[in-house]
Amino acid sequence: MQTGLIATIKREVYRLTGRKVYLFAMILVPLAVALFFLSLMSEGLPLKVPTAVVDLDNSTVSRKLTRSLKAQPTTEVTMELTSFNEAIEKVRNGEIFGFFYIPRNLEKDAVAGNKPTITYYSNMTYFVPGTLAYKGFRTIAVSTSGMMAASEVVQMGVDESTAQVLLQPVVIDVHGLGNPWTNYSYYLCNSFVPAALELMIFIVTVFSICVEIKTGESRKWLACADGSIIKALIGKLAPQTLVFFIVGMTIDVLFFKYNHFPMNGSWGVMLLAMLLFVIACQGFALFVTCAVPSLRMALSICSLLGILAFSVAGFSFPVEQMYGAIGIFSYILPVRYYFLIYIDQALNGIPMYFSREYFAALLVFAIAFIPLLFRLKKHLARPVYLL
Repeated sequence: MQTGLIATIKREVYRLTGRKVYLFAMILVPLAVALFFLSLMSEGLPLKVPTAVVDLDNSTVSRKLTRSLKAQPTTEVTMELTSFNEAIEKVRNGEIFGFFYIPRNLEKDAVAGNKPTITYYSNMTYFVPGTLAYKGFRTIAVSTSGMMAASEVVQMGVDESTAQVLLQPVVIDVHGLGNPWTNYSYYLCNSFVPAALELMIFIVTVFSICVEIKTGESRKWLACADGSIIKALIGKLAPQTLVFFIVGMTIDVLFFKYNHFPMNGSWGVMLLAMLLFVIACQGFALFVTCAVPSLRMALSICSLLGILAFSVAGFSFPVEQMYGAIGIFSYILPVRYYFLIYIDQALNGIPMYFSREYFAALLVFAIAFIPLLFRLKKHLARPVYLL
């Protein structure tokens, strides 16, 4: 039997190609998740959230308000209802995500200076559509309030240009940094897809090692590597690293080349980050495997932590605002540091020097298993499968 590093690599390539589950987990699942999120978020920002208008005034002003609401890009007035109770029922049934309530005598009270109240309701149970409905309603309410105030000032004898200055003495010029388009896809796809890739790397790494112990093949694997645990791990993980890195590059090409995600930094830096990310995930999974060399337990731990990455890695909720016992998990997941590199390099385009801590964190994940190698070698040499 041939031995050495090359022989170990050939052995692993044969095992990877001999079981379809490896190709499914390493290639099909990450790419399917990427295509799913790209198609789901193809519009970038959810548009035309279903809403309604309850117009009890039916005046010139109220009809103008309704037309303004219909012109909003983020909301769509799908219903014009006649009562508050009917609108609330539609919200509870999920047919609309909010409604704009125009009271009786709106125009009459506004002309008389009685300060009428415009009310709007949004269903925040569904955060994104509820927030978009709230934003659209608030924009119309503020502009309407300003319009009525301007009319009152003009009636008092002030010319229109002066009235506008009095109502808005400071003009606000807003520039969104990093993502001025407010495109949800730019951060959701670049957080959820790497998190799914991380989960697959965890599972494949743990399974490929622990299944050797379970089936008693670990002795042959170690013998093929001349008894060296270093050669054994390099020979096993190198083909997986190559496949996962190619898949990661393909995902980056889909994002930045074909879907034109912002790339204000260097392609080389992002590819380096992807390579380190893959190795860091393998190092993390290897650390768990060395600590708990049981297929069932190691897979359970890595799967749990991999799933937690979707919620506690700080993608959609700031880590600083989490409970300490929960927020700590964000710092032990490699995907968080890859996402921070993406923000720095691709979105903001700052020098690589300022992301050095995140690159260093990925390197720490990649080598954290080294102190426990003796434990793994012992189990490979004397495989005992524990339930």
